Order: sequence, then structure tokens, then C-alpha cells
Amino acid sequence: MTKNKNNQAIWNTRIQKDASNLFQKVGNSIDIDKRLYKEDIQGSIAHVEMLFRQKIISFKIKNKIIYGLNKIYKEITYKKFEFNKKYEDIHMNIEKRLFQIIGDEAGYIHTARSRNDQVITDFKIWIKTATKDINNNIDKVIKSTIKLAEKNVETIMPGFTHLKNAQAISFGHYLMAYVEMFTRDKKRFLNNLDNLDENPLGVAALSGTSFNIDRNFTSKKLGFKRPTNNSIDTVSDRDFVLDFLYAVSVCSMHISRIAEELIIWNSDGFNLINLSDKVVTGSSIMPQKKNPDLLEYLRGKTGVSYGNFFSMLTILKGLPLSYFKDLQDDKELVFNSNDTLVNCLKIFDEVLKNCSSNKKKMLELANTGHITATDLADYLVREHSMSFRKAYQKTAAIVNMAEKRKKNLSELTLNELKKIEPKLTEKVLEIFNLKSSINSKKSFGGTSFENIKKMITKYKKLK
Repeated sequence: MTKNKNNQAIWNTRIQKDASNLFQKVGNSIDIDKRLYKEDIQGSIAHVEMLFRQKIISFKIKNKIIYGLNKIYKEITYKKFEFNKKYEDIHMNIEKRLFQIIGDEAGYIHTARSRNDQVITDFKIWIKTATKDINNNIDKVIKSTIKLAEKNVETIMPGFTHLKNAQAISFGHYLMAYVEMFTRDKKRFLNNLDNLDENPLGVAALSGTSFNIDRNFTSKKLGFKRPTNNSIDTVSDRDFVLDFLYAVSVCSMHISRIAEELIIWNSDGFNLINLSDKVVTGSSIMPQKKNPDLLEYLRGKTGVSYGNFFSMLTILKGLPLSYFKDLQDDKELVFNSNDTLVNCLKIFDEVLKNCSSNKKKMLELANTGHITATDLADYLVREHSMSFRKAYQKTAAIVNMAEKRKKNLSELTLNELKKIEPKLTEKVLEIFNLKSSINSKKSFGGTSFENIKKMITKYKKLK
């Protein structure tokens, strides 16, 4: 019985001995890149349509190839396709199956292209779709954050620097800080879309092709703005991968930061927030425990994103032009980072929906630590024409006196205040009110209730 040549590796004529089992094991990537099947078939259909338009293949061959590709698409979609590790990757698995379906005409599909430009095209299309999905999930997190902020515009808490009570703020204002961060994350991903919106298809292995192809046609067909400019750069470029991994890492870091704060605030030492039983776990030995495991999970997963980003940087740092096998790991790193971030965004959104503020405890904590001291210094500048440095020194002396007498600033009498600054009047006592302190911060971006409401309205209109 004649051996079916189409069951052999594509380079079998040149490489005449079978690869060792170990090499086959490390050389194939089908378990990872099979999720690119949609993009691979989409790119191949655009490619053969272009080949026909340019009179490189016939109408009959074009139709047979597209028929076969559509059949393969359905087989994979309905889980009736057998992926074979012998054929290394998704590209060769699809091509081999195409031979089985339509015969030797399948050999025309690879005219004027290489796996080098093929895989980058597939990967860019996949990242474009993944990026839009990530931004949709970020939108949900922003919406949930705004909703929680709206419930807490007038919830008074201490703002911290160095984890020490600093100045009075609104909890709603604090939450809106993360809306700013997640909004920047969205912009970062959108900027990446613009940078990668160049079509690699048609540069072939590294030097282009002698066939009269139309790269503008495939660019338009595949949703790219333009074709890439340099064939060598195209097959070696993974900047778009780094951009994606960096954006994922920054977004993960933002999730980790708020997760860390919510873990601290949920602790018995702070007790500033409450988490629903839906998003906590118990202890195997301590019956009373309710642990913020999901938040800890989010914090920990940031390390995965960082690791993938630095792995890709390290792979590229000493790599000459143009294509090398080292680049095979790019897809696993991206898929892992993408899946981790999407999962974390969904979990964080669930946490936000099951988080509430302990308003009484927040207010109690805000009444410690002399957090209206800066308001007093500002008052001395405004009302008594002092330089800020002199007002700072006077206020520091008043704080020292309050500590010695074990009083809050608001508990000091006018007579006690006048011992430090004789010019003070009854009016000064008003500035120690926490609500007044917050509402005095009317500068753009400040924590006044009015500012927060305006910012919430602004972001709700953007949705």
C-alpha cells in the first residue's frame, strides 16, 4: 500500500528522517495555538480570494479551498475535528485536513505566504478581539465602581498617606480614583489596537514574495488599516505582544492595589468595609473566620501577569532578525495573561457588587489623627495673612498641645487655641467639622461632595 504523502510533515522531502519523540514533544504547539482556528481560517479565506483576484489561482480552486475551509471551521466549532500533534500547529493541522477534504488543490493555499506571516496575522486578529473583550469587562468594573461610589458620596473617611490618617475625604471620592485608573487602562488597550492595526499577511518568510499579490485587499478584508511596511520587521516584530502584556500588567496592578486596600479595610483592625458571604470563605479550624480569599486571589494573580510580560521581554532582548523558534512562546504567554485578567475582572466586579461601607467606623476613624490640621493651617493663611510655613508651625504647635491634653482638635476650646495664636476668634472652631473640611476642597478634582457628584455624572454619560 502506498504511503499517503499528505500524512507526512510538509518538509518531509527535505528532512528525510522522522523527528525524535522528544523533539516532536517540544516542537509542537497545537495544544496552545488551536484557539487561533477562527483567525487562521479567516486569514486563509482572505488570502485565497486575493490570489484569485490577482489571477494567481483559478476560480475553481479558490471555491474548492473556501469550501474546505468552511467545512473545517464547522468541524472544529462542533468538536468533530481531530487535532494531531504530528502536524505541530493549528496552521498545518488545518492544511492537512484541507488535503483530505479537497485533494491536491489544497496545495495552492500556501502560495505567496509563509507560516511566519500567517501566524502573526492570526495572532494580531486574535489580540484585537481579546482587547475589545477586556475593555468590555473593564466597563463593567467601572460601572460597578461608580454605583458603589454613588451610594457613598457623603460617606466620610480618612484619606491615608503612609497608611496614616491624613485628611478627610469621601469614600465615593476614593472609589472614583480607581475609575480614573481603569479608564486609563481602557485607553491603553485602545492605543494598542491602533499600533497593531497593520496587516502582516503577504510578507511571507521574511523578504516578501515574487507573486503579484495585493496586500491592500487582504488588509481591508481582514479589518486592518494598512499593510506593514518592512517584511523583515514584520516577521520578527512582537512589540504588539509586549504592548498587550504591559497593558494587562498595569490593569492587573490596579486591581491588586484596590484588592490590597479592601483586604486591609476588611480586617478587624480597620473594619471599614463589609464583604457579603458570597465573596468570602471560612476557615478549616476557626469557626468564626470570614476570609477575603477572592481579594487575595486577585492580588496574587498580578504576579502571573508580570511574569508573562518579563518572560516576553527576556525572549526578545537578544534575538537577531528575523524569525526564530524562541517566538513560539508568545502565544502561550498572551493567552495565559488574557485569561487571567478576564477572570480577575469578572471576580473583582462580583466583589464590588458585594461590598459595602461601614459608615460609622469610617467616621470614627476620621475623627482621630487630627486630620483637619491642614484646614487650620489654610485658615490661618486666609484669615490672618500668614505665610503658609508660619501657619504650618502654629498648627503643629496646636497639634502638639492637643496630643499632650489627649484631645482631638475639635475638642480644644477657643482659649486653648488662643494660647498658641492670640488672634483666633470663635470662627476658627467651624473648620474642625469634617463635612465642612471635605466640602471646602472645591478645586477641580477635589473631594467636595459637589465635585464627586459632577464626576459621577460625567462618567455615567460616557457609558
